[in-house]
Amino acid sequence: MRNLSDISHTKQTKTGATGVSKKHESAPKHVAGTAVYVDDMQEPRGTLYGAVGYSSIAKGRIMALDLASVRASEGVVDVLEVQDIPGHIDIGAVFGGDPLLTSDEVKYQGQPIFVVAAATELQARRAARKAIIQYQEETPLLDVTKALGEQQFVRPSHFMKRGDQDAALANAPHRLQAKQHVGGQEHFYLEGQAALAVPAEDGGMLVYSSTQHPSEVQKLVAEVLNVPLNRITVDMRRMGGGFGGKESQGAAWACMAALLVMKTGRAVKVRLPRVDDMSMTGKRHPFYNAYDIGFDEQGLILGADIMVAGDCGHSPDLSDAIVDRAMFHADNAYYLPDVAIAGHRCMTNTVSHTAFRGFGGPQGMMIIERAMDDIARVIGCDPLDIRKRNLYGGAGRDMTPYHQQVEHNVLLELIEQLEQSSDYRARRDEITQWNSTSKVLKRGLALTPVKFGISFTLQHLNQAGALIHIYTDGSIQVNHGGTEMGQGLHTKIIQIVAEALSIDPNEIQITATRTDKVPNTSPTAASSGTDLNGQAAKNAALTLKQRISECIAEQKGCTIEQVSFADGKVHWGEGESMSFAEAAQFAYVNRVSLSATGYYKTPKIWYDREQAKGRPFFYFANGAAVSEVVVDTLTGEYKVVGVDILHDVGRSLNPAVDRGQIEGGFIQGMGWLTTEELKWNEKGVLTSNGPATYKIPAISDTPKRFNVDLFERDNDEETVYHSKAVGEPPFMLAISVWSALRDAISNVSDYNVSPALDTPATPERVLHAVMATKAEMARGGES
Repeated sequence: MRNLSDISHTKQTKTGATGVSKKHESAPKHVAGTAVYVDDMQEPRGTLYGAVGYSSIAKGRIMALDLASVRASEGVVDVLEVQDIPGHIDIGAVFGGDPLLTSDEVKYQGQPIFVVAAATELQARRAARKAIIQYQEETPLLDVTKALGEQQFVRPSHFMKRGDQDAALANAPHRLQAKQHVGGQEHFYLEGQAALAVPAEDGGMLVYSSTQHPSEVQKLVAEVLNVPLNRITVDMRRMGGGFGGKESQGAAWACMAALLVMKTGRAVKVRLPRVDDMSMTGKRHPFYNAYDIGFDEQGLILGADIMVAGDCGHSPDLSDAIVDRAMFHADNAYYLPDVAIAGHRCMTNTVSHTAFRGFGGPQGMMIIERAMDDIARVIGCDPLDIRKRNLYGGAGRDMTPYHQQVEHNVLLELIEQLEQSSDYRARRDEITQWNSTSKVLKRGLALTPVKFGISFTLQHLNQAGALIHIYTDGSIQVNHGGTEMGQGLHTKIIQIVAEALSIDPNEIQITATRTDKVPNTSPTAASSGTDLNGQAAKNAALTLKQRISECIAEQKGCTIEQVSFADGKVHWGEGESMSFAEAAQFAYVNRVSLSATGYYKTPKIWYDREQAKGRPFFYFANGAAVSEVVVDTLTGEYKVVGVDILHDVGRSLNPAVDRGQIEGGFIQGMGWLTTEELKWNEKGVLTSNGPATYKIPAISDTPKRFNVDLFERDNDEETVYHSKAVGEPPFMLAISVWSALRDAISNVSDYNVSPALDTPATPERVLHAVMATKAEMARGGES
């Protein structure tokens, strides 16, 4: 029997469900305030509320722990300590090092020590503060460069190499070295960490968790309770933002709630207040990077020795893969003929840093983008020309440092299209003229590209499942392994299923992600949510389409080739048809199963870590951005006045959702590089622990000129309807803002000095860079 997936597109008439802008499936609920998050759910009668008691020091030992006042506090029902955990204590996502609670060693300020369960949330929080804890305090390690020098690592270093970089550097006409610090970032999701655990029969539990990885929460809850995974069900309808901060670090609070359920026999909710959330959960990894690059008279790179060192915090968490991805993206869009890349995983006494949009890729790209600007200042030309000369190209210039061939390369075409549409050259000339007469205010302009690999670098995560039910009235229920955190994943899945069945998307309902419907799911991360789950849902839909077609062909006496789905109807024979609902009823009456699972695994990918060779990415997503800034050289204050973006999303499944992701990703990236500054004091205490001390971008920071266009080109790989991932790649477009700031500062020296500018590029750092540039000019030296 011929499979419908093999029938040509002309036979599968399109409904236009994909490729068109449709509103987010929960948008009306978001606007009306009726969208239900974990903290909005109706709790069962008798629910208790948990609050976490955590360390006030960053390094040391607990010498005495007195919880008598905690237990005696008003409303307290029980207290959970480490000795109360019947199963696993360590809940490290990949490697060990993350004890759920501690009773002796303290590795960071904010480390959980006990959990209180009380009748109200306020009572639990008040009780948690009454603990009397005596510490033997030690000096914390807080400097990533010191950790690197002392080789204090959470995981072994990794190295990539292609060619002989030492010889290339030694023989290059020009050679530059530089170092940079790249700051971390707080996720600052609107909905904080939250979990509600409800007891079930046979020692089981239903856990509602604000998590990007329900299956991991299921596994860890089962392990700390010491029960089989089939006793635990995790339910996740939506998150109020995740950005990676709920990939691994949403699990602890679900485990705590579940353990308190085990102790008390009552439902328990744990929801972190913002200040506790910021103190106890990981951030984007700060990085310390360095390059040694050789190039010719035209600025063409001949050899490169690059180092990236991630500040991982106290434990591995996901840092091994994050630093790997930083290494994978240390080339960004540029071909490096002879290259070595070293990646270090440094240990410091801070909270364990974790996944964040881009997963190390943005930090890795920063060092090569600095090099492009620095080379341009030496050569004396526009940095855009240096970038274009060094782009990946055809044969002989298409191999990455990890030996993956860059196929279907659109970088030069995309950049030149943006160069024209943004009037880059005319604006560059106008800015140069303007700067020549402006002594205080200096304008800067930069165009930077993005080449971002799409796939989990941990190979087994590149798989997904879906479950579809067609009911006899023609309505459809879809469940898949991805999680919705506002990014529009559910909306796209609805469109994909509607396209596959040629029906109205309004006939499809997405249900909460649940581990008892689709098991063994991967996290919604690595920009893979639609690629994986969308393809799995499409496969399930095609299975059902095949069954219905076979039934109609058999019962109506036609061939399966004569059966087609179009415009909400099923057609066969000579102009005969029935509605989709009638077809569902017809199939049911003829005893055809109207429930199907779908599965998908990403093809072609592999990576040999020992050899540092492989194809870790199925394909690359590309984009470019032009940013313009104006800097006050007397104060360091600045403004982003214009942004033009051209981004490659393949064949867009939903242009409105994709544009929203591009705009939001860019602004979040701009915040990372400009205003969002993480600060720990000398004791290792996080002082930027709330909106009063940590500045995310406001609406007033949005540039007045903000143009976003989609690059019109189908994905050459067989992705779902030839789309491309859009979650993470736009984040790195914001590097153009940082590069534009450096451009404006460099004008102080008539572009003879390429200023160092660590991130976040706060006004203070910008002013320091201006002063350093002027001092360099006064000395008559070169950058």
